[in-house]
Amino acid sequence: MSHDGVGPRAVMRSVAFLTAGALAVPLLSGCGSADEAGKPLARQDIAPAARARVAEGGTLRWAVDTVPETFNTFQSDADATTTRVAQAVLPSMYRLDASGRPQRDADYLESAKVVETEPKQVVLYKLDQQAVWSDGREIGAADFAAQWRALSGKDSAYWTARNAGYDRIEKIERGDNDLEVRVTFKRTYADWRSLFSPLYPKDVMGTPDAFNDAARRKLNVTAGPFVVKKVDRKNHEVRLARNTRWWGRPAKLSEIVLTAVPRTERASALAAGKIDLAEIDPAAAQRVDGAANGTAGPLAGPGSGRTAAKELRSWALAHGSDEDTAEDEVEARAELRKAVAKWERQQKALRAFEVRRSLEPAYTQLALNGADGPLADERVRRAVARALDRRELAKVVLKPLGLPAEPVGSHLALAGQDAYADNSGALGGQDTAEAQALLADAGWVPGGPVKKQEKGEKAAGSAGKKAGKDEDSSDDDGTYVVGEDDKAPAGVSREEKRQAARGENARRSDDGQQLAQEGKQYQQISRGGAAGAYAPKGTAAPKGTAAPVGVPAKALAKDGKALTLRFVLPSGPGSEPLAAVAERITRMLAKVGIGTDITKVPDESYFKDHVASGEYDLALYSWPASAFPATDARPIYAKPVPAADGSLSVEQNYTRIGTDQVDQLFEQAASTLDKDEQRSLIRKADSRIWAAAGSIPLYQRPQLTAVRKTVVNAGAFGFQTPVYQDIGFLKKGSEMGAEASASPSGN
Repeated sequence: MSHDGVGPRAVMRSVAFLTAGALAVPLLSGCGSADEAGKPLARQDIAPAARARVAEGGTLRWAVDTVPETFNTFQSDADATTTRVAQAVLPSMYRLDASGRPQRDADYLESAKVVETEPKQVVLYKLDQQAVWSDGREIGAADFAAQWRALSGKDSAYWTARNAGYDRIEKIERGDNDLEVRVTFKRTYADWRSLFSPLYPKDVMGTPDAFNDAARRKLNVTAGPFVVKKVDRKNHEVRLARNTRWWGRPAKLSEIVLTAVPRTERASALAAGKIDLAEIDPAAAQRVDGAANGTAGPLAGPGSGRTAAKELRSWALAHGSDEDTAEDEVEARAELRKAVAKWERQQKALRAFEVRRSLEPAYTQLALNGADGPLADERVRRAVARALDRRELAKVVLKPLGLPAEPVGSHLALAGQDAYADNSGALGGQDTAEAQALLADAGWVPGGPVKKQEKGEKAAGSAGKKAGKDEDSSDDDGTYVVGEDDKAPAGVSREEKRQAARGENARRSDDGQQLAQEGKQYQQISRGGAAGAYAPKGTAAPKGTAAPVGVPAKALAKDGKALTLRFVLPSGPGSEPLAAVAERITRMLAKVGIGTDITKVPDESYFKDHVASGEYDLALYSWPASAFPATDARPIYAKPVPAADGSLSVEQNYTRIGTDQVDQLFEQAASTLDKDEQRSLIRKADSRIWAAAGSIPLYQRPQLTAVRKTVVNAGAFGFQTPVYQDIGFLKKGSEMGAEASASPSGN
């Protein structure tokens, strides 16, 4: 999970359940064919080239976020660079293709199949006869068995972060010869292809001490097209060299140098010739694109004049100018010319690069914390969801980048993957009237005074503390508190309440002056004020003006408290797209009467102190897509259960919303070997997750990679595992052909 780069774990408390009525939705069946999966929304963009056109040798300098603390992907502090190294130097029985589906890696496996189902499931692996570790030893059953024992969960001395699937294995043994490995399962396991990818040598997995320490700082024994040559923590580099014992197609590159470069410094590092390939943010992508077409100069294009001077001042501050100097730059032309010259030198150097773009195999969601407060009520969660125009939110992030702006329709897969189907109909699309009707049904009434909220007291909701008065209180002035009486007047039915809410919405829609506007006012607020700024509870917008961001034109109240949700966001580099999406969400919620209180916190505390601990109502973060959702997505949506210490264990279910039915569907999907049945079960589970309205998938994340133009078979990989041995530099005199011109937005 990440919010554009961050990803932890946690336990905490939950709970909200689906009502029987919520399941009575026509689209909840989750049935359908594989055709519903469609194709990926965007092609990978890697400048593909046949190996004959790739030069022999050369060093590729690849920017990464960190030099990893561990090279063991099964430890809790493993990160994206850990995975990158493992992909290049270790065996994987299966790797993902361009559609995010697992495919057998023929360099290691001649075949792998289920050979018995009764009385137990048995999978027989037949290894390539040339497959050897870098020390010359054959890869075999002893390596498989050591990894199973380490990850089975039976021995707590192994400090493992996950054991999913390995806990279902009963035994591992040699087959008819040294090239065969027989894996017997004690329980049927559909996702057996997820296992042993990567596979570590028995030297790493054989004992707890070896597992915990042997692969943290180095990897002495590997079996991929590359080996780990050197880990230079002082210079923030991991150097991979061509494996001379590799039996497959030899690596084209002599070396790959993974260099830790902060994302905010990558455009400058590219211009300085320090790196050849780097994932970048939209601002850096704009610079690289502009360098190619000559429109990214600081005084060029629509940013000319005073605006350009402001942009240049910000840029100069970030690159060493002090505040006083920067303040005088517009007038002090000498200083300005120096800064412009530096900028232009960098832009000229950036012409050697291009941005390759696709969609990352991950999606951003809006999480709704159902543990307590207003969102403990399923009707309020559903109202939040029905207030959102998800397509519009996708456009905010993806349209400016030239990528398909389609909302994600599944929690458990992305378009192109086998399990994908758009199950959002189980919750329904944007509908202001329906959102307001749900809020009215939950007792939230528009307009009127609210009680002063004591410090630390939570907003009213189905699980919130009700604001009441002491019977003997003498300060009752007879004022009616909105929402204090949940009962409708005598003779008013629930349907009449819904109709009244719809009528109220129609009146509000006619009065555009009372609603937050898009257009010019949106631009003014986003430029000149803090995103999510809001007025004191109960303050009405002056007639003839729009309400501030996050404040509904006519606030809702219940039990004497306004309906205001805590919206927590990260504030670090790269969080600007999330801030833009959050601002748009606050406007959509305001239109149905829901207020938001945006809090921006440091990246390092975002998950630990807020999302994982449940200190939020709304939050934006991302989950990676998996080819094995029955295994990998289960802990994200599992119903929280009491822990031994009396707390509630939520695994990775940070919304604290789960049901027995969803748990059962995941278990059934993991326990069938019928591919069509598993697909149907996964889709049913997704429909019920939608209906619970604990998290709302918004859009697939953009993947922007700046790459030296002569580098081929690398860039925005999309779903596919990189083929490291084919990456390299184009031969001199060779030109990019049709094979390298795939559009990122086509199918």
